[in-house]
Amino acid sequence: MKKHILTSLIILYTISNFAQIKGNAISISRQNIASKNLGNGYTYGNNSNPFQHQNLIPNPTITLDVKALSNIVASSYTAVFNVTQIGETSEETNNLIKERTQKLRNDLASKGITANDFVIDVISFVPVYETIVEKKLFSKTYVEVPKGFELQQNIHIQFTKVEQFENILAACANNEIYNLVKVDYYIDNLQEVYKNLRIEILKELKEKQAFYKNLGFDLTLYKPTIADNKYCYFPRDFYKNYQAFNSISMEALKKNKGVYEVKKQTSYYYDPIPYSHYDVVINPSIVEPVIQIGMEIKLQYTPKPKEEKPTEKEVIKNKYYIISPDGSIDIKEIKTT
Repeated sequence: MKKHILTSLIILYTISNFAQIKGNAISISRQNIASKNLGNGYTYGNNSNPFQHQNLIPNPTITLDVKALSNIVASSYTAVFNVTQIGETSEETNNLIKERTQKLRNDLASKGITANDFVIDVISFVPVYETIVEKKLFSKTYVEVPKGFELQQNIHIQFTKVEQFENILAACANNEIYNLVKVDYYIDNLQEVYKNLRIEILKELKEKQAFYKNLGFDLTLYKPTIADNKYCYFPRDFYKNYQAFNSISMEALKKNKGVYEVKKQTSYYYDPIPYSHYDVVINPSIVEPVIQIGMEIKLQYTPKPKEEKPTEKEVIKNKYYIISPDGSIDIKEIKTT
């Protein structure tokens, strides 16, 4: 009896521990990371069960679908910074922002970025108003009067190596320029990239056609139709964010004190297009964010209708009958020209 009780206790303890481990795992996976999707990255996410296989249904139509993707490191980059300057007069405002941008030019020149890589785009130059109260005998009037001027510019800085971006950020920070608007990516030989993708797609397509031929399908007996597509995505389209935290405070619960919520830091990460749906991937191993250029071609082969042989029509020749006085019948054919 004691043996049975001890065995039952061990089994219950094991089940309890397993349930606790499973519960903790679910708790961590749900609470530790609260994820949000940004941009077009969610479109290419794989949310289905990776172990669930699709049921195959035979079809008389043969479909050849080839997808190719190429990861390209940008040839050049352009960082855009926004800078705003306020002054009491238009001249003072203009001189102050010129002084800041000139210092930035000098700092960047010492780091190998020349004047040709530095462009200023003036966004706005407007007066700033304040409201004053004019008191009269029986009323008050609120009047806007010029207080100063605000000059806003965008600074475009071009660079060719990712390592230069740290120097650009440091130079901008030294000159009190902190507002990074965006970073654009550029490719010099885009047509060459598409050309290589077409070559790889043709190779893959010929292999698939040969595969069906080996299975016994004669594609010449099918009518082909075609559809194709190409696209180009930049890294900014595939950044996602999440918040990593644990919001439970056991000490606060023990001491019966209130829990004060703090602002959770939002982290971002680059999540490129996955390769699971592609037949060809050029430069698959990447470290830095890249430009992803894709091309797809789809061929559908439908069986040609069988040609029916024309049936020969029976030609009935006209005949006439001659009946003699003795009752005999003579059959004659009418000749037609």
